[in-house]
Amino acid sequence: MEFFSFWLSLFTHFILLNLTIAHLSNHETFLSCLSRRINDFTVEPTVIHTSEDSSFFSILNSSIQNPRFSVLEAPKPVSIITPVQATDVQSTIKCARLHDIHVRTRSGGHDYEGFSYIARTRPFVVIDMRNLRSITLDVDNRTGWVQTGATIGELYYEIGKLRKSLAFPAGLYPTVGIGGQFGGGGYGTLMRKYGLSADNVIDAHIVDSSGRFLDREGMGEDFFWAIRGGGGSSFCVVLAWKIRLVDVPTVVTVFDVTKTSEKEAVRTINNWQYVADKVPDNLFVRAMLQRSNDTAVYASFPGLYLGPVSDLLTLIEEKFPELGLKIGDCREMSWIESVLWFIKGESMNTLTERKRTSRSFKGKDDFIQKPIPKTAIRELWKRAYASEARLAKIILTPFGGRMIEIAENEIPFPHRGGNLYEIQYLAYWKEEEDKNKNDTEKYMRWVESLYDFMTPYVSKSPRGAYVNFRDVDLGMYNVGMNMKTKYEEGKIWGVKYFKNNFDRLVRVKTSVDPMDFFCDEQSIPVLKSVDVI
Repeated sequence: MEFFSFWLSLFTHFILLNLTIAHLSNHETFLSCLSRRINDFTVEPTVIHTSEDSSFFSILNSSIQNPRFSVLEAPKPVSIITPVQATDVQSTIKCARLHDIHVRTRSGGHDYEGFSYIARTRPFVVIDMRNLRSITLDVDNRTGWVQTGATIGELYYEIGKLRKSLAFPAGLYPTVGIGGQFGGGGYGTLMRKYGLSADNVIDAHIVDSSGRFLDREGMGEDFFWAIRGGGGSSFCVVLAWKIRLVDVPTVVTVFDVTKTSEKEAVRTINNWQYVADKVPDNLFVRAMLQRSNDTAVYASFPGLYLGPVSDLLTLIEEKFPELGLKIGDCREMSWIESVLWFIKGESMNTLTERKRTSRSFKGKDDFIQKPIPKTAIRELWKRAYASEARLAKIILTPFGGRMIEIAENEIPFPHRGGNLYEIQYLAYWKEEEDKNKNDTEKYMRWVESLYDFMTPYVSKSPRGAYVNFRDVDLGMYNVGMNMKTKYEEGKIWGVKYFKNNFDRLVRVKTSVDPMDFFCDEQSIPVLKSVDVI
């Protein structure tokens, strides 16, 4: 057996070596092809960046939002393409197909496992969408077009400039790219009122694997369904999304309540489990566990209410008196000001700043379908005291409201009715610790241990996961000799992300990208025949 394993490993390395040599040759012809096409369509001189360019590594590193993937040994692209118009993307795809070049597409660089700028098994090119970031809003029709390279913060900024009574349901972190957020679903403080970001996408412009520019009508409804929550990078390059803006009151209320004693925190989190998904959909209350310093853990309950503080206090007193909310915990403001409040931003300009984080992280998540016992909550509190949890967060995000009104198959994101909340386990550490792998392994183990501990209390068959919180521990495609088909491999994690929607995603993928041009370590697989499913 050991002899067989040795030769299998040797054979695999031999194949990879030959693929690498062939790819480097292909890369030169790819660049030649792309240069000719780019010169025909644009006057922009800096669309193509190779490792020989002085700007290459600054461009690469500027959008790596998990620094553990910027270490020296992390795979690097052989070139980066920064398109300035749709034809640049079309040219890149056509030349890449012609010369057998593997591509990854990056919007904001927040992929939890770095898939948008890292390929572990072969040389690759990154299409970085940073220059395709225009935002055009139509206030009268409550719609807008947002290019994939824009960030959530830039979208919020543009909405906030126009009208205080308009908003869009998306995440809290302003540097997150539109492309990844919408492609995987996207949720935040308005999810209970209006659902996911992807629930509010009504059209899109894409470039498919043949290099064709298509809109919703051109791509068809199955294709359009797949890119809204199915991970758009498995199917195409999305250039822009047409969104439906939503109405919010001119006055909303934000609040935060903290509990510093274990007894009070455990009791309040336990009560939160029974009410957070059932309160009216204009109320969003998260629960969080984290450290305040080296020796203290606390629970916090930050929230947003779409209305005045007087109505909020009455509602909380009726539905969740155990929270102990007082008027001093609350602040009235506009919705756009609430966005800044959650991120502790000082001004609107904070939303447009493209900062690179200095903290590495590892995350996992679960979906909770019935309240976990107090003993489990106490264990979560206890584990937050571990030395590896100094910067960690355990985040409980409530569902209910609009989230359970939308059918599981409306878009690929399936985690709707039956889920009380989603829980995320996040370990953070300082970037400089990545220099020594042994220093970072302890943080990984803390997350893995917490995930294992929660096994009896979370969703089952499958144990669900959110594709925007991607996790390689769920599985990746194997390289080399493998007895399983790609469909069989992909289904291992695919049903966790997409449940019963996985097979439909496979059918769409097989139809629109039969050569599996758009692929990564966990992408939707292709079948030789859709009848196999």
